[in-house]
Amino acid sequence: MKTLILTVLLLISSAVLATEDSYEFDTPQQRQLFLSLTEELRCPMCQNQNIADSDAMIAHDMRRKVYNLVKQGKTGDEVIDYMKTRYGDFISYKPPVTPVTLWLWLAPVLFALLAFVVVVVRRKSTPPEDMAAKLAKAEAMLKQGDK
Repeated sequence: MKTLILTVLLLISSAVLATEDSYEFDTPQQRQLFLSLTEELRCPMCQNQNIADSDAMIAHDMRRKVYNLVKQGKTGDEVIDYMKTRYGDFISYKPPVTPVTLWLWLAPVLFALLAFVVVVVRRKSTPPEDMAAKLAKAEAMLKQGDK
């Protein structure tokens, strides 16, 4: 019975180890580059999580691809360019400044300025209200309606 339990535990533990990614590198610099790239690249499926921490299948695939590119001797910039070409600018935590991304930053500021101008112009253009004159006019209208 003890042997059966021990065998089951060993099988379970080996299955857990088999699911982890284990990468072997030629140099410590390759390992460091791999680790920094997997922390820098964002998982396209997850909510703002890098591929080093994600358990999504696409993150596993991306880690394998980063590993292969690093093993081929690619630089960090070459790996990032490859990933951006394949998955788009979303995978980078530092997206490039383009006319589209510039509008994403400027649109809220321009909207706030426009709203401020509208509020200021409306306040200046509204004449001061004379409540007594309005009440008198309303009284006169009511008296005409009674006749």
